[in-house]
Amino acid sequence: MNSLLLYKYQAMKNKPLILVTNDDGISAPGLRTLIKVMNTIGEVVVVAPDSPQSGMGHAITINSTLRCTKVDLDGGPQKEYACSGTPADCVKLGVHELLDRKPDLCVSGINHGSNAAINVIYSGTMSGAIEAGIEGIPAIGFSLLDYRWDADFDQITSYVEEIVRNALSHGIPEGVVLNVNFPKKPKSDIKGVKICRQAKAYWIEEFDKRKDPQGKEYYWLTGEFINDDKGEDTDQWALDNGYVSVVPTQFDLTAHHHIQKLNTWSFSDD
Repeated sequence: MNSLLLYKYQAMKNKPLILVTNDDGISAPGLRTLIKVMNTIGEVVVVAPDSPQSGMGHAITINSTLRCTKVDLDGGPQKEYACSGTPADCVKLGVHELLDRKPDLCVSGINHGSNAAINVIYSGTMSGAIEAGIEGIPAIGFSLLDYRWDADFDQITSYVEEIVRNALSHGIPEGVVLNVNFPKKPKSDIKGVKICRQAKAYWIEEFDKRKDPQGKEYYWLTGEFINDDKGEDTDQWALDNGYVSVVPTQFDLTAHHHIQKLNTWSFSDD
């Protein structure tokens, strides 16, 4: 092997392996943008749902078959697979069946819409990242506060790249997944990046009761997002004020601070 080929081989060999997924589907513009950015950083393998899976949370497929098809949507150097399952399914299948080694990083998104505050609980985007975290893979979920299919993701690519390169360089603590949200603003109006906590906000849900053309009733979920958290260290405050929010999220749901109090309860021994 001559020196040039050896150099290229070593460069390819040393590239981080990056698993990419999302919940808006394999053809979503946010995913296609994320793939392009990751191609500048490492060796990319994409495993994403073949149809939209928004709001699926951490659902997995157990009562039906999973199908996975190799695709080539834009001729990039990445390997791509469309999966019939959820984002969590995509990561499981990618890690255990499709990849020849453990990824150095998993990125999920870029989601069309917010995953800040309580939205993280319902998010398929974040569940893809969290599934990777459970597998011991450093992971980041990315979301843009713009639900439009033709949202301008190019405005945030430099921030995505910077955050990913920092994660690869410094590492992400074990048991932690980063939840990154971008405000819907031109790049020139974004003030920077803030490390935040999750805002204590919630939805007041309503169901819009309707009738189909056959006269049968159905329901459409609507609601109002309420943020009573006045802290200036939250993801929602950062986004409302033009910052990119980065929240270190953990998937250990134990309320550790409450264990001591529960130990004061009285229980019968039989």
